[in-house]
Amino acid sequence: MTHQRNIYLKMTSLENARELMFARFAAPSPPATETVPVTDAVGRVLAAPVFARLSSPNFHSAAMDGIAVQAEQTFGTSETSPRQLQIGQDAFYVNTGHVLPANTNAVIMIEQVNARGEDLVEIEAPAFPWQHVRRMGEDIVATELLFPRRHVVTPYCVGALISGGIFEVTVHARPRVLIIPTGSELVDWRTAAVDDLRPGQVLESNSFVLGQLVEAAGGAFERYGIIIDDPDTIRQAVDQAVRGDFDMVLTIGGSSAGSEDYAKRVVSELGEILVHGVTIMPGKPLLVGDVGGKPVFGIPGYPVSAIIAFEQFVRPLLRRFIDQADIQPETLLVETARKIPSKLGTEEFLRVKLGRVGDRVVAAPLPRGAGCITTITEADGILRIPRNVEGLREGEQMRAELLRTADSIDKTLMIVGSHDNSLDILADEIRRGAADITLSSSHVGSMGGLMAIKRGVCHLAGSHLLDTSDGSYNVSYIRKYLPNEDIRLVHLVMRDQGLIVPRGNPKKIGGIEDLVSDDVRFINRQGGAGTRILLDFRLKELGIDPAAIAGYTDEEFTHMAVAVAVLSGTADVGLGIQAAARALDLDFIPVVTEQYDLVIPGRFFNEFGIQVLLETIRTDRFKQRVEALGGYHTEETGKILSV
Repeated sequence: MTHQRNIYLKMTSLENARELMFARFAAPSPPATETVPVTDAVGRVLAAPVFARLSSPNFHSAAMDGIAVQAEQTFGTSETSPRQLQIGQDAFYVNTGHVLPANTNAVIMIEQVNARGEDLVEIEAPAFPWQHVRRMGEDIVATELLFPRRHVVTPYCVGALISGGIFEVTVHARPRVLIIPTGSELVDWRTAAVDDLRPGQVLESNSFVLGQLVEAAGGAFERYGIIIDDPDTIRQAVDQAVRGDFDMVLTIGGSSAGSEDYAKRVVSELGEILVHGVTIMPGKPLLVGDVGGKPVFGIPGYPVSAIIAFEQFVRPLLRRFIDQADIQPETLLVETARKIPSKLGTEEFLRVKLGRVGDRVVAAPLPRGAGCITTITEADGILRIPRNVEGLREGEQMRAELLRTADSIDKTLMIVGSHDNSLDILADEIRRGAADITLSSSHVGSMGGLMAIKRGVCHLAGSHLLDTSDGSYNVSYIRKYLPNEDIRLVHLVMRDQGLIVPRGNPKKIGGIEDLVSDDVRFINRQGGAGTRILLDFRLKELGIDPAAIAGYTDEEFTHMAVAVAVLSGTADVGLGIQAAARALDLDFIPVVTEQYDLVIPGRFFNEFGIQVLLETIRTDRFKQRVEALGGYHTEETGKILSV
């Protein structure tokens, strides 16, 4: 088979691509409908108006426990002129919800009734007509409109429908979507032996994510089995789908410009390509085609690209098919924590963490990799950077599309600075004890954390900056870089730093001096990280030129990323904490036990969220969980240090 690279046929803007799609595909006319029981109708769109068959209540009923009377017979009653009533003749005992006896039109509460014998009661105040009575039709009157067409049925609606005598409703049929995952590298997680995955194999998850997004948008999906990169098999699956009962087809993967990306070829042979390539990031390789009058989408294979493509194209078209407007996200005015470059000519959907710091909501960018699903799962919102700008300035204000509620963002603690595995446990323990407080971490190194405090874009920072002149941690840096800031320094953990190497230490590395070996590849931490400062100090002590270390300029932002680099073979060794090595079953060569602290501005120290955090780190459960990671010491955890 001859392999040829694709080119993007009609690279176009998001706005133009959507216009092309909407111009081609209208909602089915007449729209398909179906009748469903009201108990199964939640989330469905009414295709016809619904009118009540019954009144509710369909009788006059008592709204209080007491006696039912004819109000007119009680007029003139007072404390000085009480009136006695005969039970069974002038008054009738009733409970809440009981049918009102004939020839009565009011209820007197039992607390206002005085018994004067077995069948005789006395009242000291008159009743007025329909006092404490639910009249027939008070809620619903037979024949009145309960809900108009296009109304979305909610759980509350079920009660009104049943009360009005409606037990079935006519709704728009859910558009049927076939999802076809393609790629020779894909493995079905339901049958795979995870421990036996080979390099290059990928657990297929996109079809399940997109399927749930289809359901949430009002559609129904079916998943085709994984298809290897074979154009004939993909073509047959798409052709059968559009000839059948499906309203829409999504192929996943194969829409880009690779030699084994066959979506363009299949769609062009079966129908017409409307869009191939959109100036958005992530999501650029999206393909939109028309096959037999039905939309066929080539969805990019990277998870975040797939989600963005779905939300910008597939979801609004699905919503149109059920006669509903697209779902509009809640937005919030935010301020960027730092300068954010962006590519001119491409609209970028930047995932960000959000938190209210003082009187502003701060946005901290997450990694941009379209293949990293966690950049969506960890995100609080999305900043859409227009394609006609080259990025955002530090402190620039713009509206973020929220992925969480504004209230939850107000209850988020923003911690910026050095990465440590104990922060994951801290976040979980805070949620255990105070479910409405969230800890959001951004890993930019210890110096980056201090600078974030200086700019006022976080509540606290994690730091382990070594003062090489006296062996102390953090204090001298706080005094130098935050001289005018009221700072509270709280000790979190002591942790063992050292060299992370593969299991069995095949290169026989014994210490930092071995990093200069010709056959050793090193992975470093970014400039400004406490680990980087420690390494440079040790290299200086040993008289080693950093340029002599292969990989010294290769950088990662977390200890776990360093450990992964070693595990994957990208590097032979990296400097990091023992907990990261232990988590991935790697060997560890101790170098130093260092101090990791929390740097907290005084203006936030007494806030509720910070106090919850401090209470949490002092608990035995937190300390025990941290020590179980390996390489941690918590004897002084929670101690406030002098600055």
